[in-house]
Amino acid sequence: MTVELRVEPTPDGAPALGLRPWDDSGIQPLIDIYRDPLLRRWTRIPVTGVEDAVRWLELQREGWRSGERLSFAVHEEDRIVGHVVVKCPAGQGDCAEVGYWTAVEARGRGIASRALETLSGWAFGTLAGVTRLELLHQVDNLASCRVAEKTGYVYRQTLPARPPFPLDGHQHVREAPAPAVGGLPV
Repeated sequence: MTVELRVEPTPDGAPALGLRPWDDSGIQPLIDIYRDPLLRRWTRIPVTGVEDAVRWLELQREGWRSGERLSFAVHEEDRIVGHVVVKCPAGQGDCAEVGYWTAVEARGRGIASRALETLSGWAFGTLAGVTRLELLHQVDNLASCRVAEKTGYVYRQTLPARPPFPLDGHQHVREAPAPAVGGLPV
């Protein structure tokens, strides 16, 4: 099954985005994007060369095969500018976790929030039984906190640090929209 999601252009001129499962065409962009020290600070799996990128991409493919990690490369026109993922660990039932990152040149332009909004809607509409999405970030990642709030993820609590994360984290939660009956929300 090939899943491709589209994020429409905005009225103020931000271009359309495409969300597509990662493939081998992402090797060099992934290496280039991971040169950013800020991105490396927030991510757990280092990508420093071709071998790391191939291993990272294999993790994404395995996630699709198992259904436990559904990740998308975020494309703006013909280049990769970010990543979004929904993680559905076995036994979690109605809850899944979302995550994202953006390339340095894509930050501050609404790309993360637009891609996350599309991913969230897709997850609620596609993943059977998922009624709650959680977003976790370290307390000092203020940009992620803004993205969470902008996309309807409500701050729930501060979680204690645990490896591999050295600092406490925020948990934000978004509940599935109420089902509509006769065109009206219940």
